[in-house]
Amino acid sequence: MGAVEVNGYTIEPGASLSGANLSDANLRGVNLNDADLSGADLSGADLSGAYLCGTNLRGANLGVANLSKAILQEALLSDANLSGANLRGANLGVAILVQADLSGADLQGTDLQGVNLERADLTGADLKRANVSRAKLRRANFTGADLTMANLLGSDLRMANLLTADLSEATANEITDWPKGFNPVAAGVAFK
Repeated sequence: MGAVEVNGYTIEPGASLSGANLSDANLRGVNLNDADLSGADLSGADLSGAYLCGTNLRGANLGVANLSKAILQEALLSDANLSGANLRGANLGVAILVQADLSGADLQGTDLQGVNLERADLTGADLKRANVSRAKLRRANFTGADLTMANLLGSDLRMANLLTADLSEATANEITDWPKGFNPVAAGVAFK
């Protein structure tokens, strides 16, 4: 897909769209690799299947956006609002989501391998069958999150809030780091 015009903005790889208002826009399948969307309003936008590799989305509002099956590898999403967003089946490998708000987000089957979610809010998020291996999850808030059958192999969960998270059948290994005093076996985690 080549460059397209949406709400007066040119949508193309490497585009400079900092602070753009693209709320509720149809951006299905667009290529915004390496674009600057920092501080942009993408709330309610349809970005399903979009290509956002290496894209700067720092501080962007993606609340209730549809990012299902989007490719966000190495994207910068620190301080972004992704509350209630649909990220089902998306690929966020090695993305940076420090202090991102993912409360109530649908992350079922999402590839979060190697992501940095330090201090992120995942309250009530659905991470069933998500690949969260080798992720940095220090101080992340998983209150009420569903991590059923999630892959946590080699992840760093030190100081994360897991007290009301559902970890039934999640998998971990001996190098998975847990919060001090947390008993993963009692929480239903299986070790490989």
